[in-house]
Amino acid sequence: MSAGRAVGLLLGVAADAALGDPERGHPVAVFGRVAQAAERLLHRDGRAAGVAYTGLLVGGAVGVGVLAQRIARRGPVPEAAVTALATWAVLGGSSLADEGTAMARLLDAGEVDAARDRLRNLCGRDSTALDEQGLARATVESVAENTSDAVVAPLVWGAVAGIPGLLGYRAANTLDAMVGHRSPRYRNFGWAAARLDDVLNLAPARLAAVLTAACAPVVGGSAGGAWRTWRQDASAHPSPNAGQIEAAFAGALRIRLGGRTVYGHVAEERPVLGEGRTADAGDVRRSVELSRVIGTLTGALAAAAALTRARRRSRG
Repeated sequence: MSAGRAVGLLLGVAADAALGDPERGHPVAVFGRVAQAAERLLHRDGRAAGVAYTGLLVGGAVGVGVLAQRIARRGPVPEAAVTALATWAVLGGSSLADEGTAMARLLDAGEVDAARDRLRNLCGRDSTALDEQGLARATVESVAENTSDAVVAPLVWGAVAGIPGLLGYRAANTLDAMVGHRSPRYRNFGWAAARLDDVLNLAPARLAAVLTAACAPVVGGSAGGAWRTWRQDASAHPSPNAGQIEAAFAGALRIRLGGRTVYGHVAEERPVLGEGRTADAGDVRRSVELSRVIGTLTGALAAAAALTRARRRSRG
């Protein structure tokens, strides 16, 4: 392994910030269509079928990554280029920031109906009954969770496992979003995808919470509040990972998150995270700024980690 991986991760982060997602033919969207086709063939109401489905698709993504990595290792320049392309393909930081900023504009303008429609681009919640404060809270929670899932975690796996790590993680995370929920159709079939995503995010989610505390002062937030709320409230969240960064964001921004959350016909009474005021449009903007800073710092740390691994291997 050369320094190409480190350079590629940095270039991929820069490409995501500068270019955003491609309007057509996004690799994640292509993977989603493949996953839908596979689901039609493999779906059964049982965990074994879900394990086979998840193993086939995630294993296939890892296999493509292994092949790409072998081709890229012909030199540091090809490795940097292919790693950058893979990193750009799997990161969602720019699109996340764009959606969060759009939500803030709509809430500032009092366009509640438009904001309810726009929220669908961030999460699968039922927004029909949400007021401005409810929409702001849902947006901040989604920005926080996706900062961990779509920015920090892929960069961590890219630093650890290169292109196979990038593609394999993104495949698992996409399947979790598609089938990893508790609807009657997916309660059993989606179990494997949900559990795999939980495992892959255990370390990145906690790193994301620590980085939230470190970056909070940059956006006028509270590092101590982020750390304290993370340690006190995160474990009460029903998700082993989402609660980590949501609690940290709540403390960093000095707001309250959590409470009643509706997905389709299912309502959850989630624990309150933080002790501050109710979120508003200004907090949505600050959450986007915080997400951007966390993404930039994570990119630098991932590149540094990859470079350190390369130097150790060259010495060994």
